[in-house]
Amino acid sequence: MTKAKETEMAIGKITPKQFKESIIKHLNSTFGTDINKASKKAWWNATSAALNEFVYDRLSQTQKTHFEKDTRAVHYFSLEFLMGRLTGNNLHNLGLFETAKKALTELDIDINTLVDEEEDMALGNGGLGRLAACFIDSLATMELPAIGYGIHYEHGLFRQEFKDGHQIERPDSWREYGNPFEIRRPESIQDIPVYGYVETKFNDAGKVVKEWHPGRIIKGVPWDVPVVGYSGKTVNVLRLWESRATNFFNWDVFNSGGYHDAHKENVESETISKVLYPNDETDAGKELRLIQQYFFCACSLKDIIRRYKRAHADDWSNFSAQVAVQLNDTHPAIAIPELMRILVDRADMDWDQAWKICRETFSYTNHTLLPEALEKWSVRLFEKVLPRHLEIIYEINRRFLESEVDAKWPGDNAIKSKLSIIEEGHERMVRMGNLSVIGSNKVNGVAEVHSALVKSDLFPEFNALWTDKFTNVTNGVTPRRWLKACNPALSKLIDKTVGDQWPTNQEILRDLDKKADDAKFQKAYMDIKHENKVALTKVIKELTDVDVDPSAIFDIQIKRLHEYKRQHLNLLHIMALYRRLLQNPTMDMVPRVFIFGAKAAPGYKLAKDIIYAINKVADKVNNDERIGGKLKVVFLPNYRVSLAEKMIPAADVSEQISTAGKEASGTGNMKLALNGAITIGTLDGANIEIAEEVGEENVVIFGLTVDEVKALKKQGYNPWDYYYGNEEIKAVLDWFDTDYFTPGKPGELSSIKNSFLDGGDPYLCLADFESYSEGQKEIEAKYKDKKGWARSAILNTAYMGKFNSDRSIQDYVDRIWKLKSCTVK
Repeated sequence: MTKAKETEMAIGKITPKQFKESIIKHLNSTFGTDINKASKKAWWNATSAALNEFVYDRLSQTQKTHFEKDTRAVHYFSLEFLMGRLTGNNLHNLGLFETAKKALTELDIDINTLVDEEEDMALGNGGLGRLAACFIDSLATMELPAIGYGIHYEHGLFRQEFKDGHQIERPDSWREYGNPFEIRRPESIQDIPVYGYVETKFNDAGKVVKEWHPGRIIKGVPWDVPVVGYSGKTVNVLRLWESRATNFFNWDVFNSGGYHDAHKENVESETISKVLYPNDETDAGKELRLIQQYFFCACSLKDIIRRYKRAHADDWSNFSAQVAVQLNDTHPAIAIPELMRILVDRADMDWDQAWKICRETFSYTNHTLLPEALEKWSVRLFEKVLPRHLEIIYEINRRFLESEVDAKWPGDNAIKSKLSIIEEGHERMVRMGNLSVIGSNKVNGVAEVHSALVKSDLFPEFNALWTDKFTNVTNGVTPRRWLKACNPALSKLIDKTVGDQWPTNQEILRDLDKKADDAKFQKAYMDIKHENKVALTKVIKELTDVDVDPSAIFDIQIKRLHEYKRQHLNLLHIMALYRRLLQNPTMDMVPRVFIFGAKAAPGYKLAKDIIYAINKVADKVNNDERIGGKLKVVFLPNYRVSLAEKMIPAADVSEQISTAGKEASGTGNMKLALNGAITIGTLDGANIEIAEEVGEENVVIFGLTVDEVKALKKQGYNPWDYYYGNEEIKAVLDWFDTDYFTPGKPGELSSIKNSFLDGGDPYLCLADFESYSEGQKEIEAKYKDKKGWARSAILNTAYMGKFNSDRSIQDYVDRIWKLKSCTVK
């Protein structure tokens, strides 16, 4: 009998009694306490240890099998991995959740309370990091050899609090008391050079060679987070790098009284993995971010090469056949010149051979059309931090422009200037987006419309140069976490209706459409939605002290706070509704609860002003007895994965209202629709494909299309025309200048009005306001038709099969990685 079969049988046969005994054993022998005095944290740790007995066994078997079979693997480089909590997820994926629940019940422990003891592994900001987490879940579930690589941040993005409505950032010490789901691997430490200078010299054969003399060495310590595939057959690894100082410590300086100076290098080195996304508005912040990116890429490449050489020694001929590296956005683009440095400087390889390997190894996922998100670093900064890499980038650029660009567009300096990795200007900049495209074998967007715009608007000349380089892989989310685990009641109803195989084959969900008009099924489905809303009302009360009615429409917008996502358009409509109610308190209106969850980047003033405005409007609206409780506004603090898992199952309406052409894909739209929320959205990102799948009658589409946005901007957009042409828009915007929402502080919200008018309304909120308002009226009309609403909600769940991350990964496998599954023995 194989080890895999033994483990599978062990997992399947373990009884609640045995699991309980394992928990108690770990409580006693691993954590040195007993059932009479154990804290909630100790119970969680002991349960996690009992769970890890299965996880680590499968992890070791997976690694052994992959080594023995010398598998080709994909290495997913991402600066973010928004993993959330792992206790419930791992229990579900191993099929042990009900066993653990019964075991804990016998110990008078509620499993839902227990999992709340776990801090979110919040090593990401939003969709980029959550997508990465879904992808590595799918890779393990589909038995594909893969490793995720990122940074072991001491603090996540930040813990968000509100003080008088203002966002306050606090440290997110997610592992202050340790984390049972990670293993430190000191045997795989890497030394990473930075700063210094490059020496040009001749070797014994008379060849010019470059030697980088670094100014500092940083130690990269790997932490492995097991990634449990559904059914637990394959357990891959997420390897996160922690920065440490090298072993050097200046005792002479310390003993002579220079305590701070003796620690200076240690502190600076360890700062690299201190926090996700340091504020890069200062030169020091920019330097730290560039070092962060290089640090994790250099550690990861060294780690990949170490494992490759274990099976292939110094034979590089199979490297790109064995190793695929996916760059998740431009953050890891520095990996391209780093691999070239290793191959040319260390392996003494011919440039053309090294470049061929490099291009065959890397692929790049573009996540944005926003110019500011395509990173650029000053040549001056590169020269200081990574002098050898700057030389390599110059050489990549020279060869690319002289051979490939000049061959297609001879003598066209304008195109050369546009395609060059180096941007000329007041200060020369390194364009990481161009480097990513030039150094990769494939470039993909993340939704059909986004991928088309990448080719037509963002990189048209690159697309003309390499017609087969650009492709599309529409994003997806894992149904294991985003339905089965976060919405257990609906999951059980689906099991009972179409069988329990849907978590790995979402096409089975389509069979739910047969029940869409069944009155009994509609009632069961909507009863579960109501129960989820009741549960969320308790969370809202606990976090904000606001009472909301679960029979109201729960309208939810959850995502990063950014102007292009247009939370401020949602706010304008809320204020318009409030104004209508003040003018006509008896207005026939289905009660509405507008719920927000979002963090604003610490240095993004307008985004923080929008949060403040929403909170101040909420204070006024929620306490205004004149409107009879018909309208409530809630901004839940510290939005994160575990909070999303409570909000998404309770949503009636999903707000996906970005300016058309600005959202690459979105994944919140997929999670919300999968759980039966009706989308109100623009024809942007994956909204277009969601509407195609679920039927346009089961979503509400509003606003300008991508082409209409382009046409409006081309002819000249003047937001003042809408201000003077729409009485309601003018009245609402003028409200911001008063002290109505900020008593005694008139004009405190004026920055919002100014962004619309003096700021030019860059994301066309005023142009889309009337259409959005009509779309919201359509939402209300649909909600009044209870049977029709239930039907639409059910069909949203039924037809979301395309948008699962297993399908996304299969597209990557087929179109980019050419990866084969590997059954673990």
